[in-house]
Amino acid sequence: MTSTVPTAQTFGSEDSDGADVVPGHRQFRRTARRNQPSADSTTRGIISRADRGRKSVRASLISMNGLLLIGLIGLGLGPMLWLAKAAITPTQDTLRTPLALFPHGIDWENLSAAWNDIHISLYFGNTAILAVGAWAIQILVATTGGYLLSILRPSYARVLEVMVLSTLFIPAVVLLVPLYLTILNPPLTGTSMINTYWAVWLPAGANAFNILLVKRFFDSLPREVFEAASTDGAGPFRIFWSLVLPMSKPILGVVSVFAVINSWKDFLWPLLVLPNPQLQPLSVRLPSIQSTTELDVFLAALAISTLIPVMLFIVFQKMFLNSAGLGGALKG
Repeated sequence: MTSTVPTAQTFGSEDSDGADVVPGHRQFRRTARRNQPSADSTTRGIISRADRGRKSVRASLISMNGLLLIGLIGLGLGPMLWLAKAAITPTQDTLRTPLALFPHGIDWENLSAAWNDIHISLYFGNTAILAVGAWAIQILVATTGGYLLSILRPSYARVLEVMVLSTLFIPAVVLLVPLYLTILNPPLTGTSMINTYWAVWLPAGANAFNILLVKRFFDSLPREVFEAASTDGAGPFRIFWSLVLPMSKPILGVVSVFAVINSWKDFLWPLLVLPNPQLQPLSVRLPSIQSTTELDVFLAALAISTLIPVMLFIVFQKMFLNSAGLGGALKG
């Protein structure tokens, strides 16, 4: 006695694409297709697709977007473009017709006078030295502090983290006097740090925000990698240098951007601890010479001091933007 094996045709009919299905399977597939989001639902906005197809609506949208783009460009680049124009414009033209475009010609001598007479190169060098030193100190303190709190985690790590966090609630103005007295008479060396770059570098390293930011990033790193390295005989310093730092490029970029920007625009603290004009950065020196400098030369000095960081940003914009978004960060 032979038995017949039921085929798909026995249980149901053939689907539209030629595949044999069992009863109810076709209805299930139709229900699933209806429940899937369509392209219209994912791209739906205030204006429907039918209205977008109308010429009048499309022209209105293009006009509004164009006006918005022009307005944003004007607000963002307008002051910088005006400063660039005023840097090569005589003082009388700037005062009488500030928005006119070179009514009496261009005065290129403003740039040379700002560079040679005001010594912008000297103050820019001081600013760069302060920024690089502050960046190095902040990177060192933030990475080692975050490594201690997140990966090494000694028994007192929780208490230390709370103490670091509590410093964020203290206003910076309150710390000016005790910090100045500490720089004036350091407890270990006893030699005053006034008129030295260390007076700016060392306080910049005591940044609790950077430590907690790096610590939070280190918490997301995979612990299996560190455990495997420790099993292979790697010590804490080897793990920190060979594993943690290469995996932390995104957060290092974020801290670097914050450190450089804060150091570049800092005014009050360098003014207090660097009274020597030969050591002062641009943020301190330019306001002090405003009253004794011609307006056109002073504006040229401002343009030069602004142009340099803008050029640096244009060159390293990819790194800055990726770092600000934590691009390429590892997920544990």
